[in-house]
Amino acid sequence: MASPSLAAHPRQCCIQSDKNQQILLYFSDVFGPLYVNNQLLMDYFASRGYLVASLDYFEGDKLETLRAKPGFDLAAWGSEKHSRAKELIPGWIAAVKAKYGYCFGAPHALEAAASDLLVACAIAHPSSVTEDHLKNLRTPLFLSCAEVDGQFPPNSRHRAETILAERRLDYHLQLFGGVSHGFAVRGNPEVPREKYAKEESARGILGWFDRFSK
Repeated sequence: MASPSLAAHPRQCCIQSDKNQQILLYFSDVFGPLYVNNQLLMDYFASRGYLVASLDYFEGDKLETLRAKPGFDLAAWGSEKHSRAKELIPGWIAAVKAKYGYCFGAPHALEAAASDLLVACAIAHPSSVTEDHLKNLRTPLFLSCAEVDGQFPPNSRHRAETILAERRLDYHLQLFGGVSHGFAVRGNPEVPREKYAKEESARGILGWFDRFSK
């Protein structure tokens, strides 16, 4: 069975002539595109004039349900889904003009950004990112990072900066203090620091795509 693809369409009043054909491909975090916070982010970008598409490479699996089951092996499940995503994604990105990846989706976004198909790439609180991903990158890169992040700790973040600077790539890194991995999707709107980081991350990424899509 084919994996479902979700789309958030811009309102007609929000479509600008220079964005009319701009597609933002949203690679969700580990909670998947069916997770309400991911859908809200997709709606935000669509409200700014982009056609936003997201592939459910989890094929209907919902982490919030699975992790409540006794004996659930997150590492094994995640490894299986990464492998499955690698199979599903290549046939889905031919029309991509801009790229967006969160957490689980970040390495897949970067792999696609190693081609000439994309205009720009953005990742937030990434995981499973290797040096090769950065060394093979061919598009401008935006990184939205958390101060506290076991998946992308300071040494990894600093190494990423070094590689990008050595390659003289166009990149921008924003770092939010006092927030942790997942803030850009699951930040608590009742906590001012998390609310600001979540909203500013989305605004920064939107501005990045606006810069390169015109």
